[in-house]
Amino acid sequence: MLRRLASLPLRRPAAALLAAGVRCISSGSVEITLPLNFWAGKRRTGPEKCSKDNVYEPATGRVLCQLEPCGAVEVNQAVKAAKLAFGYWSKMSGMERARVMIEAAHIIESKREEIAEMEVVNNGKSITEARLDVDSARLCIEYYAGLASTLAGQHVQLPGGSFAYTRREPLGVCVGIGAWNYPFQIVAWKSAPALACGNSMVFKPSPVTPVTAVMLAEIYAKAGVPEGLFNVVQGDQETGSLLCQHPDVAKVSFTGSVPTGQKIMEMASKGVKPVTLELGGKSPLLIFKDSDLENAVRGALMANFLSQGQVCSNGTRVFVQKDILPEFVKEVVKRTQAIEIGDPLLESTRMGALVSQPHLDKVLSLVDRAKKEGATVLCGGEPYVPSDPKLRGGYYMTPCILGNCTDDMTCVKEEIFGPVMSVLPFETEDEVLQRANDTSLGLAAGVFTRDVRRAHRVVEHLKAGSCFINNYNVTPVEVPFGGFKMSGIGRENGQVTIEFYSQLKTVFVEMGDVDSLF
Repeated sequence: MLRRLASLPLRRPAAALLAAGVRCISSGSVEITLPLNFWAGKRRTGPEKCSKDNVYEPATGRVLCQLEPCGAVEVNQAVKAAKLAFGYWSKMSGMERARVMIEAAHIIESKREEIAEMEVVNNGKSITEARLDVDSARLCIEYYAGLASTLAGQHVQLPGGSFAYTRREPLGVCVGIGAWNYPFQIVAWKSAPALACGNSMVFKPSPVTPVTAVMLAEIYAKAGVPEGLFNVVQGDQETGSLLCQHPDVAKVSFTGSVPTGQKIMEMASKGVKPVTLELGGKSPLLIFKDSDLENAVRGALMANFLSQGQVCSNGTRVFVQKDILPEFVKEVVKRTQAIEIGDPLLESTRMGALVSQPHLDKVLSLVDRAKKEGATVLCGGEPYVPSDPKLRGGYYMTPCILGNCTDDMTCVKEEIFGPVMSVLPFETEDEVLQRANDTSLGLAAGVFTRDVRRAHRVVEHLKAGSCFINNYNVTPVEVPFGGFKMSGIGRENGQVTIEFYSQLKTVFVEMGDVDSLF
């Protein structure tokens, strides 16, 4: 349960805070008055006796509230509520489910600014990006509402007038476990296809960013879903383990790190439960000499600095053909140095705060390690202290470009998950393809070139689930997103995701007599 918020100066409009159970008190400070667990149609308190962890506002470093993780009793209550709601929701027609989901999308649209502001408060990303994340969540729900009424099976004619048909049926209670980099967007990306297929869901946000998932739960409730259809339980790894191993859970969808994904897959395997895993990446971006340099620079910036570089699909290994390397580096450094860092609630800010102090320390330590291994810091890579005194405890750093990188450096091999771009030269297409694919991960990849034949040829050979030609980090909800190799299993978004939230039943119908051998 999330219950209280320490006093802090109010830097933002009050609407979003009120929507999340926050009220203004004396001297412009605020206090959370409502718990952020939600099941059986309303907010719920967590266990009375449990250890509590602080949740921080990245922009200021102040304590937002305390996280009280749900235990076995609370998880059982949430799953039970989801199981009861599933019985009703799964019997509704696709059109009936679609109408409720469309209403939820309309409510999100009306609350866009409130949700975006709370996302900024809890995550640290800029308000500009947070609004786009809310839009993506809404569009995802609208998209799957449109697919809900199209779910159908197949008729197969057999000899003698007999026939068979298939039914696409929901799985039951699905579990979603979210990451901290896109809290509201991820909860929509997981719940929308699940609900469209007739499932119910219990969702566990990251304990670092627990605030906005409950807002979606209340939106679904207001839109008219049955009580218990969508539930939120707060907690850490122990809570996640209880969910994954619960006997009434039919599927688990997780976004996060590779090690945690492996543990979730192992736990789910004991119940032979299907999993969707969207895990880490160390993605390559290939820039050929015939590229439109302006677009290539823009693409490289988008591939590295969205959400303070905390994006799993980021193209952090930027391979640039030697002929244009000096010109590219000059321009990308100039653009990077011009990125405005500061209060993420200001319209002019383009880079907010990293999500936590430990994560900021980790990213900065990896920059230091890169320097020790021989990389050159062309710009950035240092702690940043905003001029606003209210922000001086926040988790800021200057976006970093690393030059003189080689394939064996830690900064090139390991996911940093921060605003750090590694630039590497290459000479030939065959060479760069071999180097680009030399990783155990395969979430995304990109190529910039004017040669259309080369573009498609290169993409064919890139071992990654999501590839971009002359752009990067574009994720329309109509298109599947997911990885190869250790970057995950299954897909999110697109029509194919229906298959990951449903199961196929085959029915054989005999129209004649049984032809028995006995």
